[in-house]
Order: sequence, then structure tokens, then C-alpha cells
Amino acid sequence: MSLKLVFVLIALSLIFGILLGYVFRWLVALGHSGSLELEIKRRLLEAKEGASRILNKAEDDGDRIEKEKLKDVRIREEEVREKEHRLVKREELVDERQSDVDRESDRLQQEKTTLERQEEEVEDLKEKREKQLEHIGEFSMKEAREELLKEVVEDQEESLMLRLQRLETVGRKELEAKAQNIITSVIHRLGNAVSSDVMSFQFPLPNDETKGKIIGKEGRNIRAFERATGVDIVIDDTPGHITISSFDPIRRHTARLALERLLADGRIQPAKIEEAVVKAKLEIEQTVTRRGEEAAYEAGVHNLPPGLIKLLGRLYFRTSYGQNILQHSIEMAHIAGMLAEEVGADVAVARAGALLHDIGKALDHAVQGTHVEIGRRVLQKFKVDEAVIKAMQAHHEEYPYETPESILVQVADAISAGRPGARRDTTENYLKRLEDLERIAKEFPGVEKCYAIEAGREVRVFVNPGKIKDVELHKLARDIAAKIQHDIRYPGEIKVNIIRENRVVEFAR
Repeated sequence: MSLKLVFVLIALSLIFGILLGYVFRWLVALGHSGSLELEIKRRLLEAKEGASRILNKAEDDGDRIEKEKLKDVRIREEEVREKEHRLVKREELVDERQSDVDRESDRLQQEKTTLERQEEEVEDLKEKREKQLEHIGEFSMKEAREELLKEVVEDQEESLMLRLQRLETVGRKELEAKAQNIITSVIHRLGNAVSSDVMSFQFPLPNDETKGKIIGKEGRNIRAFERATGVDIVIDDTPGHITISSFDPIRRHTARLALERLLADGRIQPAKIEEAVVKAKLEIEQTVTRRGEEAAYEAGVHNLPPGLIKLLGRLYFRTSYGQNILQHSIEMAHIAGMLAEEVGADVAVARAGALLHDIGKALDHAVQGTHVEIGRRVLQKFKVDEAVIKAMQAHHEEYPYETPESILVQVADAISAGRPGARRDTTENYLKRLEDLERIAKEFPGVEKCYAIEAGREVRVFVNPGKIKDVELHKLARDIAAKIQHDIRYPGEIKVNIIRENRVVEFAR
């Protein structure tokens, strides 16, 4: 009994424990679900607060962006209004100008109508005059027209002359002022000293023994020297000196250099002569190349072929009226370059054309033709730019001026050659040029007397006022200048000054 009761109590205890466990589990689950619900509510609240903050921020950003957009829109609206305002003003200005143009067009149309009416009146007068002339003098139509034109020219000669003189004076003054400013600026920028290059080929002989050494036994030394150098040696022409003579400047300088070496050495014999001449030729060749390169560099002309550089260097040994041709060419390159800068021409072409303008003189003693034609062929052979050839070929007016650079090269040549002291001439040539100038001017009809003044830079011509009229003076001056330019070669330019003077003398008694 007690055992069953124990089992019953145990069973009841198990059932109660299980029920109690279920109840406890239910309570725990209930508590857990309550806390989960609270957590969900809490997170939902936080999410709402975050969404609210994001929404507020988005609204603030939207307001800021909208304000910025509105600001840009207002700025653009201001710009549009300002442009519209300018366009309105411009349209008003255009309308005003159109009105002025219309008024001017109306005025010109009225003047045109008036001129046409006057021309018709003049034609009517001419017809009446022609008919009167035909009727009175029984002139033909052609004779009447010639007579009418003659009378009109005579009546209006003074008026036409005054107008021509006024236009010529104003235009000449403006052009001369502009040209003087350009040339003065160029010469001032150049600023080179002017000196005549005189190369002497005479050597003083200290004594007759040295002369004997140069001549050698039975003249063998001097013959060997002449054979090796290709020059002529003059011994007894000038006492105490020896003179080298040759048409080739390179040969002359080679002979001079070799003779200087022989005189310094003192041992003069055929073997030494040949050795000295070989060394002199090598040194001259080096000098030619060096001078050509230095000239091209100094003139600012680059990329010249080596063969052309050597020909350019040969000009160092050439002179024209005492002026060194290479130095003259370098100076011309500077002048032409500065002139090209002033007038807006091609500076590189002007410099190259000026530097190479006398390149033909390096070969004119060995090749037939003028130095201009020889220079053209040389530049074409070395494939020099055609613009440079056109610039150099017209400096003596053998070819027409095809480009502005060709005119600048000719002007630079005249400036460089015509500068005081740049060139020298013999007295005979100088006097002959003055006589030729006066002779050419006297050949024209109506010329009474003429004088060459200013060292041949000006010809002053006096004409007979009964034979030459004022209208004819311009043509006479041009004809005399053209004749001088064609018949005489001279550096620089020559001014032709025509003077027509009427003198009336009366005595009161």
C-alpha cells in the first residue's frame, strides 16, 4: 500500500513537474516574445527617426540645390537681359547708320544727276562750238575737235599744273617722310663703321740680295714661282718693292701668302717655292671656308650647301671700288632684314637674297656672263629657293622686280654702296661720270645748260621757258633720269632737278 502510494506520488510528481516545466517554458517563451516585440518596436522607432532625419536632410539639400539653381537662373537672366539691351542699342546704332547711308546715297544720287545734266550741257556746248567752228572757219570735225581740245588745255593749264604740283608735293612729302623714317631706323640699328678695303700686294725689299734670291740664277726662282702660282711678278716697276699681278684674286692672295713665307724663311729655291705654294693654297682654302661660314652665320642665313659656302668665302678676296664684297654682302643682309621687318616682307628671303646677290662675282673672271646671270645659274645649281633667286637677280635691274624682297635687296645695295666713304673711285672715272651726266642732259631739246653737282649725286638742268612748258617738266625729268640710268653705271642714286624760270626786266625812266 505504501509502495503504490509512493509510485502514485512519484507519478503525480512527474506529471506536476512536466506541467510545471511546460508552464515555465510558456512563461519563458512569453517573456522572450515580449522582449522581441520590444526590440522590434525599438528598432522600428529608430528606423522612423533615421528616416525622418534623412528626409529632413534631403529637404535641406533640395532647398539648397534649388536656391543655387535659382541663383544661376537669375544670373543667366541678368546676362540675357544685358545682351538684349546691347542688341537693342546696336540695332538703334545700325538704324542710325542706315539712315546716314540713305541720306548720303540720296545726296550722291542728286550730285550724280547734277553732273549728268552738266555733262549733257557741256556736250551741247561742244556740239554748238564745233558747228560754229565748222561754219566760220570751214573746219572739219576732226580739226574742230583738236582746236577745241587745244583751247581747253591752254585755258586750264595753270589750274591743272597747280593741282598736279599740290598732289605731287603732298604725296612726295608723305612718302619721303615714311621712307626716311624707315631707312634712318635701319641705318641707326646697323651702326657699322664704314671703311674702304684696300688690299696691297707690294712687299718692301730690304736689299738687292733679297731681290737676287727672288729672281734666282738666270731667273729660275721667279719662273718657278710664277709657274706654281699662276701670277706675274713685277720686280723693277717700283724701286725697293715687288708687285704681284693676276686677274684671279685667289691666285694673288695665294702668291702673296707664299711669298711672305719665303721671305720670312730666307731660303728661296724651286723646291721651297713649291712647298710654300702648297701650304699657302691649303691655308687659303681653309680661309675661304671659314670666311663663308662666318659670313652666313653673321648674316643669319642658315642651311646653305657647302659648295655655296665656299663660293661665298671667295668674295672675301674680291673688292668693288675699294669695298670688300663679302663685307658689303653681310651689311646688305642686315639692312635688307631690317627693311623687311619694317615693311612686313619675308625677312629670311630678304637676308638670303642680299647675302648672295654678288655670288656670281666669285666666278665672273672664269665664266662668261654678268655676275647676276652667273649668280642665278649658281643658285639654281645648288637648288636654292626660287624666292631667294628672284630677290637677288633684280638688284641691277637686269630682271624685273617680281617680289617685294627683290626691291628691298636693290634698296639695301644702294644704301650699303652709297654710304659716305664706303667706296672709292679713280679721279678719271669720277670726272668722266660728271661729264657724261652733263652731256646726257644737254642732248634733250629745250635744255639751255646743266650742271652736275653734289659729287655727281645731282644734275641741275635749266630749260628754255619758251620751248618747255610746266606740264612737260615731269616728262623731261623722267626721260633724263631713264637715259642716265641706262647709259651710266654708278653707286647710289642721282637726283635730276629741272628748273624753268621766267624773268621779265623793265626799266622806269
